[in-house]
Amino acid sequence: MALRGEIRVLGDKSITHRALILASMAQGESRIIRPLKSEDTLRTLHILEALGTHFVWEGEDLIVQPALYHPSLMPLDCGNSGTTARLLMGLLCAQPFQSTLIGDPSLMERPMNRVAEPLRTLGARIVLTASDHLPAQILPSSL
Repeated sequence: MALRGEIRVLGDKSITHRALILASMAQGESRIIRPLKSEDTLRTLHILEALGTHFVWEGEDLIVQPALYHPSLMPLDCGNSGTTARLLMGLLCAQPFQSTLIGDPSLMERPMNRVAEPLRTLGARIVLTASDHLPAQILPSSL
């Protein structure tokens, strides 16, 4: 006997990070259905808000209204989210303004050169600490 119905699964952290970033880059409004609300994904959302993206919750769904990114007056705090730091490093190195990524003490001890170095080979200008940790100063480049 076949069962019919609907199953709701929890949002996925990795997919939610990427959906937030891609929707912020899109032309026109996007709807993310049941994204995962976690400390890490909300860090990504808040940084994108600081850069100009507008988010509206409709129940469990998130409406994303992109805008041209603009520089943040404050360092962009990734908290303890390495995924936020790594993905946004790639996004920010293509912007025409300077940004700084920081994190909590644990994240500030994690090496970031494995992301920064490939981006540098493409023309990005990323300055890390002498030990290749955050803060990451991301300068405008020809990337």
